[in-house]
Amino acid sequence: MQDSDKSNGKKKQPNAFIKYSSIATQMAVIIVAGALGGMQLDKYAKTEKPWFTGGLTILAVFLSMYVAIKDLLKG
Repeated sequence: MQDSDKSNGKKKQPNAFIKYSSIATQMAVIIVAGALGGMQLDKYAKTEKPWFTGGLTILAVFLSMYVAIKDLLKG
């Protein structure tokens, strides 16, 4: 007894919940990495205001949105 997905050669698609939760997790990791990297740069450069933290966090938000949209359009 074969599964109908295997008999016609199609791969089984992952669950939508898994797909979207992995995209959200990926976005969170990118944003947190940007914020932590900016904090380390601010500490290293000894800046009075957190310029690197703000700049890298905003850059990470845009990067995570790009990655998420690319993943959503891919399928």
